Amino acid sequence: MSTPFYVSPQQAMADRAEYARKGIARGRSVVVLQYNDGVVFVAENPSRALHKVSEIYDRIAFAAVGKYNEFENLRIGGVRYADLRGYTYDRDDVTARGLANVYAQTLGTIFSSAGEKPYEVELIVAEVGAAPEDDQIYRLPHDGSIVDEHGSVAVGGNADQISSYLDQRHRDGMTLSEALKLAVESLARDTNGTERTLTAEQLEVAVLDRKRPQQRKFKRLLGRQLSRLLEEGSGSAPEAGAAEEAEEE
Repeated sequence: MSTPFYVSPQQAMADRAEYARKGIARGRSVVVLQYNDGVVFVAENPSRALHKVSEIYDRIAFAAVGKYNEFENLRIGGVRYADLRGYTYDRDDVTARGLANVYAQTLGTIFSSAGEKPYEVELIVAEVGAAPEDDQIYRLPHDGSIVDEHGSVAVGGNADQISSYLDQRHRDGMTLSEALKLAVESLARDTNGTERTLTAEQLEVAVLDRKRPQQRKFKRLLGRQLSRLLEEGSGSAPEAGAAEEAEEE
């Protein structure tokens, strides 16, 4: 009888992590930035049917890169968790921290299971607070770990280069148009440093706007409104009013 092929647990985990990272890096990036009235999500995504950014609950949104069918299953599970917890207890009991913990347990279990391949996904869960210091942004890599982020974060594609670019230029108190301009500039940089031009048709943009009077703070920015914000560049934006004009998801 032949001797079974042996792979150490450390090597098996390293191989699974490398497999997941390569799958995630093949996708286009998503960036999330805080601005003075909330949190903006910007993804390079020409599809209007397959969203990378979605609403989870009143003040919580979700962004993901990687395999669409895998992160869509996670998104649906998050919506069900939020709805059930809000109905059973109170809407204020649904938090980004609680949702991130649920996703971490799911991703960690799948990553450590020898019976299935790891998910090729990286997630961001964000919650807008009453003030900028109350905003919460969590990044969840493929292995189920949780990283508490502040200011800006990028996932997918050349995320390391984009994150470095954002860290050097993002600042507190940015307007929506300033944050959007910075996000698009970071996404438009290739791995070799050359810049591309990204149009509104190539972008998926949404905000969690704390100034909205509605309980639901999530809004998509589309069409002429998005084009106008991109053109404003570093000028002042209509902020809350602009978010009010956006199309409901």
